[in-house]
Amino acid sequence: MTQVKADCLIVTKSANVTYITGFSGEDSWAIVMPKGVSLVTDSRYSEQARQECKRCRIIVRKKGMVKTIAEMLQNRRGMRIAVEKSASIAEFEQLKKCLPGRLKAIGNIVETVRRTKDESEIAAIREAARIAARAFENTRRQIKHGMTENELAGILDLEIRKSGGQHAFETIAAFGANASRPHHRPTSRKLRKNDTVLIDFGVRFNGYCCDITRCFTSGKISRLYYRVYKAVQKAQAAALKEIKAGVEITKVDSAARTVIKKSGLPVYGHGTGHGLGLEVHEMPSLSPKTEGTLQAGNVITIEPGVYMPGKLGVRIEDDVLVTEKGPVLLSKIPKNLE
Repeated sequence: MTQVKADCLIVTKSANVTYITGFSGEDSWAIVMPKGVSLVTDSRYSEQARQECKRCRIIVRKKGMVKTIAEMLQNRRGMRIAVEKSASIAEFEQLKKCLPGRLKAIGNIVETVRRTKDESEIAAIREAARIAARAFENTRRQIKHGMTENELAGILDLEIRKSGGQHAFETIAAFGANASRPHHRPTSRKLRKNDTVLIDFGVRFNGYCCDITRCFTSGKISRLYYRVYKAVQKAQAAALKEIKAGVEITKVDSAARTVIKKSGLPVYGHGTGHGLGLEVHEMPSLSPKTEGTLQAGNVITIEPGVYMPGKLGVRIEDDVLVTEKGPVLLSKIPKNLE
């Protein structure tokens, strides 16, 4: 806040509100000032807020969010106020009208701090990955020919709940050529003999997420699929080998892409990975254009892939803690092809 010359920060992004206050509900903003933090919520969440936000002043609003906050701050003359860019244009303009000449929009203030995880955050992500492993193992036992992608995704989501977690995003279950679409949505497509399966799923535990992808077959493995799978596996291993605090992010990304390119296979268009935490996608992004280095305490995914429309798709994704000595694997689901 000092760097952006702000005396007050209005936090509007849900994940940032959670990080600042501990509040896990919705439709609430936080106000950060040198003497403390206030959570502005409504009657639906007042009891929850008092339980979760022991160190915050709880403001239960009876008016609109913007009007309530404007009234709280309008008598603080000379205060420089920053608002997160996640606020809508309409909300920002309304605040600007109530607090003229004192408002500016800023981004990535809280996200930059969130990027480095402490021990409790790492423990939550590790537990999310442990729950994911158990749910995945239980789900694989139930896979059978004739089931649909929708059925498989539903079974996995149920197993996640039964294991003590919540799904972090909509589960991707893709059979055969459907896996060539990185963000495929499950359909009524049925699993056939000698088919292939891609499952991309995440678990949320105590607010923190894991994100894992596994690919395997339901019968005989084709030569092409085996070749592609081994290339992706090798690409992931090459990226993992580069991970260490202080390493340029582009170096990690390039290590994976180089392996795919040398294999004579199409290089994926998405990033090699991304940060994990309260959100599934956080800082840093691992792409050819990302400047900067990895930092100790970053939790990232490594997820190279090969996509051949009409034929197949293979992606292998794991969650990794960056340390001064190298990578620590948090997701420990076996990479078995059968």
